[in-house]
Amino acid sequence: MKRVYVMSCLLLFASAAFAYQNDHNDDSGVSWKSIVGVITAPNVSNPVGNIDSGTFPWSARSGRARVNLATGAASFDVDGLVINGTTFSGTPGPVTGVTGTLVCNPGEQTQAALDTAAVRLSKQGDAHFSGAIQSIPAPCANPLFLIRIATPEGAAGRWIATGAERVIRLE
Repeated sequence: MKRVYVMSCLLLFASAAFAYQNDHNDDSGVSWKSIVGVITAPNVSNPVGNIDSGTFPWSARSGRARVNLATGAASFDVDGLVINGTTFSGTPGPVTGVTGTLVCNPGEQTQAALDTAAVRLSKQGDAHFSGAIQSIPAPCANPLFLIRIATPEGAAGRWIATGAERVIRLE
């Protein structure tokens, strides 16, 4: 009986690992090896396409993002996303929630900004998402990834960090 239990656990673990590998190593996706904060002067927007930035400079200690353009599977992690300067320096200030945004065809008439669900931004500036982005257009040319403010509502939609070191894998 113990042997059957151990074999069942091993089989379950192996199938979960295979599913994770297939979802995260698909050849039809784009990834960003790091996340960096917006570089802007206080109270000045640094737009990406038609998306305004936050009006404070931000930095991130580390992060990464990945989007499968075929299936919509998406994930991002950011650590230490904080404001530089002002009375909020070294903290996320009043920002308590963020979304990840895939921007397809930035600056073009066909620009599409597709958001993940909102996730909590901790007091240390950490946020993590794993899920899906719906309705990714084809083609999704020059894909960009932004971290945008979800809350507070008055600043919602402004980008405060972006994916850097992009790698595109197409079948």
